[in-house]
Amino acid sequence: MEIAGYIASVFIGITLGLIGGGGSILTVPVLVYLFSIDAVAAITYSLFIVGATSVVGSVSYFNKGLVDLKTAVFFGIPSVLSVFLTRIYLLPAIPNQIFSTTDFTITKDLVLLLLFAILMIFASYSMIRKRKFADEHLNQNRKTNYIKIISWGLFIGMITGLIGAGGGFLIIPALVNLLRLPMKTAIGTSLIIISINSLTGFLFSLSYISVRWNLVLSITAIAIAGILIGSYMASKIDGKKLKPIFGWFVLAMGFYIIIRETLIK
Repeated sequence: MEIAGYIASVFIGITLGLIGGGGSILTVPVLVYLFSIDAVAAITYSLFIVGATSVVGSVSYFNKGLVDLKTAVFFGIPSVLSVFLTRIYLLPAIPNQIFSTTDFTITKDLVLLLLFAILMIFASYSMIRKRKFADEHLNQNRKTNYIKIISWGLFIGMITGLIGAGGGFLIIPALVNLLRLPMKTAIGTSLIIISINSLTGFLFSLSYISVRWNLVLSITAIAIAGILIGSYMASKIDGKKLKPIFGWFVLAMGFYIIIRETLIK
């Protein structure tokens, strides 16, 4: 199972390199089901793995001038604040055993995995459907809605802090439609924001999570190799064409987690 986990880790990076998001969608299930790590620790490990991998992936976009640093900072500030509040106050406040009967027990891990599965299903929908982003030229006459941007940043930060996901598939549409960034710049900027959110979320968790550094660093190294492959493939393959295929896979994984955690156990 661990060998399968290391092989799957390559695809975490490839996904990030090709479509600018989706890495954490794969990382948490890989850690939970292939490496047998509990959900809370898996989410924390995912933050480091995806954050570090996104940093490496953003370098090629930065070198090509496809990163809007001002937007990354502006969008990232409310996200980081939300990640901080979620990781320091909200997540530790959730009891390990939330509800129990003679036949069924609702634990913190179960709730987080079910929330993660629901997010996967929503994410798959956004990947499968043909999203029509607003025309860039028409958008030039439209005022930027800063309240929406801040609200979106806070929401994404909370999702990232709570279940270690909510990156590219939420950030990219916001950057394109609310801030009118070209798609490739939105992907590069998204990787920067994912890096900031994920790594700060990981740092905020170190006070109450023990990290298996050998495992985390080995998976991160493999994922980084994957994102280098994905970034190279992105120049040869249109990531938009692969996105619906990945979306169907994410949809199947979301339903698998729900069935596995509620019916099979």
